[in-house]
Amino acid sequence: MRLIVAGVLALILLRSPASADEKLKGIACRSIHLGYPAEEGISFYNEITVRESAEGTYFMVCGWGKGYFGIQELGNKKKVVLFSVWDPGEQNDPRQVQDDVRVKLLHKDDAVRVGRFGNEGTGGQSFFDYDWKVGETYRFLVTARAEDQRSEYAGYFYVPEEKAWKHLVTFSTPTGGDLLRGHYSFVEDFRRNRVSATQTRLAEFGPGWVQSPKGEWSPLKKARFTGDGNPVMNVDAGLREGRMFLATGGEISNTTIPLWKSMEQTTEFKLPTDLPIGEKKE
Repeated sequence: MRLIVAGVLALILLRSPASADEKLKGIACRSIHLGYPAEEGISFYNEITVRESAEGTYFMVCGWGKGYFGIQELGNKKKVVLFSVWDPGEQNDPRQVQDDVRVKLLHKDDAVRVGRFGNEGTGGQSFFDYDWKVGETYRFLVTARAEDQRSEYAGYFYVPEEKAWKHLVTFSTPTGGDLLRGHYSFVEDFRRNRVSATQTRLAEFGPGWVQSPKGEWSPLKKARFTGDGNPVMNVDAGLREGRMFLATGGEISNTTIPLWKSMEQTTEFKLPTDLPIGEKKE
């Protein structure tokens, strides 16, 4: 999904495997997003609790201008944690990308699969097979480090069963020195088979935090609720006990926060003390 940012990190459009427009009405749930206004950072922490899911769903937790990180329900009860980073440019054929401007793999956990992708831009992606559960809360962390004209993006996932953070992967991509900017989350139906449009997807996000290059952490208290070009209005967003939710598909209606409007939560959360900040990215 290609991110376009207007104003101060206001998310208005995402890239997806197929163009999201009026032709998707009745075929797919509308893709909806939370755009978090925040300064450029070196770390982005967020949490998710999925309440309702269906096959062909991407619950994207930590997104920024160069990549995204979240969980997917595929088919046949298969679920994964996905971390992707893009090459520069607008091409869709990964074979067209010269080696010197491709995403490079710097670290991979033994349990992670990596590869190249195309047709939605090009870049590097990684998969961690993990049977995440509806109703359970999962934690994600992305860190960034600029090195000359490239940036290194590392994805960490907290595995509750192991009570430990897993450093899934680190990718490097040409950025001119960008870190983490354009912070966002989304819910997407990528099954797009008409039946999927009748199925509800709902998740709660947060608390989210961004760490500045000076090391200071700021909570993500505000978000703008946006959608793609699919015109259906069975979508919703709002606040639940200090967390922000997104809901799309099925019998959902837009009764809480109007689409294209912003929300702000006032609940005070504490930054977790166990974040793997400063660890060596091998």
